[in-house]
Amino acid sequence: MAPTRRGLLGGAVAVPAAAALAGPLTEAAPAAAGPASPTPAPVAAGELELALTVNGQARTLSVDTRVTLLDALRERLGLAGTKKGCDRGQCGACTVHVDGRRVLSCRTLAATVAGRQVTTVEGLAQGDALHPVQQAFIDCDGFQCGSCTSGQIMSAVALLREGHAGSDAEIREWMSGNLCRCGAYPHIVDAVKQARDGA
Repeated sequence: MAPTRRGLLGGAVAVPAAAALAGPLTEAAPAAAGPASPTPAPVAAGELELALTVNGQARTLSVDTRVTLLDALRERLGLAGTKKGCDRGQCGACTVHVDGRRVLSCRTLAATVAGRQVTTVEGLAQGDALHPVQQAFIDCDGFQCGSCTSGQIMSAVALLREGHAGSDAEIREWMSGNLCRCGAYPHIVDAVKQARDGA
């Protein structure tokens, strides 16, 4: 009688299963002796140990490989100044600096900033002395509800450093990734100009 398709498939499954139950026929060869490597710190499955510098301080934390920089800052390091707005990279409330460049922390995996310098709004002030942009936002009433303020400030600091504050139109263009639902845009532009001019 000719073999059937069902019979062939059943046999193909049965042979590997029987082999797996029987166990290995030979022992694995011992690993070649070599220089001892340091034992990595134990972390849970799916996590990695992340070393980075946040606001000038070396920090180490274990994070899931899927954790965003925003969640690592807020939930693991207690830096709640960085706000979770839309969580889609569209409002700019989560803006921080990585190696001096502004990034959207809700769209940046924490794992990608290992060994890098991260600055949040908490890291701008020097002791009790506010950063000039922070002071300008207060002086010019550049915020209302405050939800977007930390992201606005971080973007303003970056655009001043980048040299994009030559005119009102240029400031608006380079701040356009940061949304203010309260509509405080004229005051934000005034704050950026005050920080630019050192007033």
